[in-house]
Amino acid sequence: MGALGYQFLCDQQQLSAFSPSRPARLAPVSRLTRTAEALLVPAHVAPASEEPLEHLLFALKHEGINLQILSQALKNVPEAQIARQVQATPSSRYARILGFLWEAFRGHTLAGDFPIAGPTVDLFDATRYITAPGVRNARWRVNFNGLGSLQYCVTVERTPKIEELLNIGVLEQAKAFLHELGQHATDRALAWAYLHETASSFAIEREAPTQDKAEAFVTLLKQAHLPRPMDESYLVELQNAAITNPFDLAVSFRHEQNWLRGPLRGAAGITYVPPPPELVRALMDGVLAFANELPRQIDPLVSAAIASFGFVFVHPFMDGNGRLSRFLFHYALCQSGRLANGLVLPVSIAMKRNEEDYLAALQSYSMPMRRRWDVRWMGDEEYDFRFTGDESLYRYWDATRVVEFSLDMARQALDKDLREETEFLNRFDQVYRAVDERFDVRGSELTTLVISALQNNGKVSKNRRQQFQHRVPGAAFDAIEDACAQLRLGQAD
Repeated sequence: MGALGYQFLCDQQQLSAFSPSRPARLAPVSRLTRTAEALLVPAHVAPASEEPLEHLLFALKHEGINLQILSQALKNVPEAQIARQVQATPSSRYARILGFLWEAFRGHTLAGDFPIAGPTVDLFDATRYITAPGVRNARWRVNFNGLGSLQYCVTVERTPKIEELLNIGVLEQAKAFLHELGQHATDRALAWAYLHETASSFAIEREAPTQDKAEAFVTLLKQAHLPRPMDESYLVELQNAAITNPFDLAVSFRHEQNWLRGPLRGAAGITYVPPPPELVRALMDGVLAFANELPRQIDPLVSAAIASFGFVFVHPFMDGNGRLSRFLFHYALCQSGRLANGLVLPVSIAMKRNEEDYLAALQSYSMPMRRRWDVRWMGDEEYDFRFTGDESLYRYWDATRVVEFSLDMARQALDKDLREETEFLNRFDQVYRAVDERFDVRGSELTTLVISALQNNGKVSKNRRQQFQHRVPGAAFDAIEDACAQLRLGQAD
């Protein structure tokens, strides 16, 4: 069946934009039918001709806002056609949006006086998309309520999964959780969270930081609550503290092309090509809005997810981008004012545990973008990179998948990691005290044995008994197991 709307425009005009996730197509149905794969359109609803303007109006009405496609397609629509459409239907929501976007993307004002009528309309439907407060355009009576700006805008659809995760209220639960803990338990839980967040962030990059680097990164995480705006100089400081190779220390955003590669040789091994260096500063202005201003305007977890993944997709440094992106997640939450001072959600631990899902979220953008680059292997580490797409591919992207993933990681960081570790520490304290009151065992050895038993269903293994048999009384091993058993009985009650 024939493509309609956005997909028709991509095909007819050979646009470099990504194909819609649910393309519209003509189908033998009696009414518009949305499936997981497509929007099925009956003949009486479909555009009557192959005129791009008709398909643009159809797409705006039935498919929502896709700025990546609109920014490219509108450049091919003559000014006179847009002007005639607005003159003919000056109160039409979709004609006004077309006029507004045509001027924004073409960079000049439509000639003519248009009797615009009707109330101000939102560009993005707030029932379908997560939106920002917005900026009103008086000429067209259109409220730009997208996430970001017309120079850098990200879309997030209100999928059932996103709505469910937002309704959980992870940040509110985290605040209540800390309030329930005593100060000592809070301090220990947070110390654990900072150390393991750092270790997991490096582990995702397959790196083991030195103690100095790990401590420096923990210090940076703790400073994320300070009201210092995120900018290029701050990011350079973070990059210098985060990387382990002194030859890759940055002094500014990159001025050369970088790329990501897998294990294959040659061009086939290149998995993602970030934007050309001349676009980096403008794109980073857009990304950093999600770290600085937007956490106070939209749900902080949504803003943090976009800041984190947006940073990765721009890749503004030659090294250290991955762990800095995860730092930005924490930073955006801190700047929202909704995360209790000192609290860190250890999302990197959850991401490391769910690496396949993390990769899938990254690939939702990186894989189609890779196909917009012509990469030629010149031998050794020499490549020739030619971008065959449009810069709008980097400026306008769908973050629905990465927001779903990030919200789930935040939930797991609280429920599985912080809560479970706090419960583990509480069980450790009880067993340790019970044994320490009866036996004179060196503290470090008792700690090792108690942790080992708690991780082994309350049993001290044969290997541990043999390891410590000449330093720990045999009865102490049994006492550890008895204390663990008492804990289980208490939990059962």
